[in-house]
Amino acid sequence: MFYIEAKRIIIVIVGALLNAISLNFFLIGANVYASGFTGAAQLLSSIFNDFLGVSLSTGVLLALLNIPVLILGWIKVGKGFTIYSVISVFFSTLFLEILPLVSISNDIILNAVFGGVIAGIGVGITLKAGASTGGMDIVAMILSRLKDKPIGTYFLIMNSLIIIIAGIMYEPENALYTMLTLYVTTRVIDTIHTRYEKVTAMIVTKKTDELQKAIHDKMIRGITILPAKGAYTKTDKSLMYLVITRYELYDLERIINEVDPEAFTNIVETAGIYGFFRKD
Repeated sequence: MFYIEAKRIIIVIVGALLNAISLNFFLIGANVYASGFTGAAQLLSSIFNDFLGVSLSTGVLLALLNIPVLILGWIKVGKGFTIYSVISVFFSTLFLEILPLVSISNDIILNAVFGGVIAGIGVGITLKAGASTGGMDIVAMILSRLKDKPIGTYFLIMNSLIIIIAGIMYEPENALYTMLTLYVTTRVIDTIHTRYEKVTAMIVTKKTDELQKAIHDKMIRGITILPAKGAYTKTDKSLMYLVITRYELYDLERIINEVDPEAFTNIVETAGIYGFFRKD
């Protein structure tokens, strides 16, 4: 258990480092904005500096924006999920303050694309580890639960606000390059991690009772168990069918590996759910 949690924390820290590299080496120097709260902090930093003459770094603003959201996440989403978000925000802020602001290229398109790719990898590996980068992840999850709409809808709305404000306050061209960065970031995240909020897991196992208990000890999800038989071996098995959120996928993988490493598991993208599905 310690090794698994330590591995998850290391992944979160690496994700935070990649996020900081994306900003300090590519996006900030090119006046191209990242997605989510990171982009909002970056935009606010530019506005404070250019229009108010107040120097506030992106890292400090990122931490300030996340404080109320992390408190809300602790209450509404869950303590474990929020703790990893705190770790991610803390190290993102730290790396943004430590790493120098450098300009690797003068080509704004190269900065937009490579900044988007690196940011996408950072967010993708963090989500794949069952953690969060804080900020928009938590806001989108809470709104999704309240309205029962896909998380992606809220990501789109909030990122659109960043693009519109960037276009109004600065050159419209910057808004277009920001759209390019957001598109690249989203595509990379989708490649690394499941894009849907909910996924369906079908598990073929011989250790039905042990696996069912382990899953219910960790997460409150309904499981349908069907009898199954191996076509080649003729061995009696069970097919366990359950729907989970993408944030629970890491925990499910860990449970299966601990209880029955030989189980066959198929994870399917779930576009919609009809009927009862626990949202909290």
